[in-house]
Amino acid sequence: MAGLKYISHYPEHIQDQAKALIEADRLGDYLKQKYPEEHQLQSDKALYQYVTELKNRHMKNVGTLSQVSYNSKLKVLKHALGIHTHQSRVQGSKLKSHNSITVASVFKEAPLEFLRMIVVHELAHFKESDHNRAFYQLCTHMQPDYHQVELDMRLWLLWRELEKNES
Repeated sequence: MAGLKYISHYPEHIQDQAKALIEADRLGDYLKQKYPEEHQLQSDKALYQYVTELKNRHMKNVGTLSQVSYNSKLKVLKHALGIHTHQSRVQGSKLKSHNSITVASVFKEAPLEFLRMIVVHELAHFKESDHNRAFYQLCTHMQPDYHQVELDMRLWLLWRELEKNES
């Protein structure tokens, strides 16, 4: 099934389970049952507060976040669901840093667990730039079910795409 692009790197048995749910027209039901509610973080200001609280709880040593926002063009432009930027520059005798996180606007409609997973992922990049063991340990420290939520989020994106193609 060519439409499994979001989970194509997962083991075959997981892809087979996803195919079975799709063929039985039960993928949406599975996701709605597991994640029944969308979050209420619709503005950039609410997202900023949410991300700052997460950062302060789990990553106190990371500098202040300069900006956190949603971006409707993110997926199209960067082929990413979230991005982080970290810039340090000398300003006089001081070192100034600029940390920002941008989240794809599609997550305005997502369950909170999916939004949190994207935010946790981007926050972890402030400490670990590569997707290595330490990076994923940090992600699971901030969100213990990180890997399952990431898979479910990918299934949710697949389901949304399938629904859009049917209408």
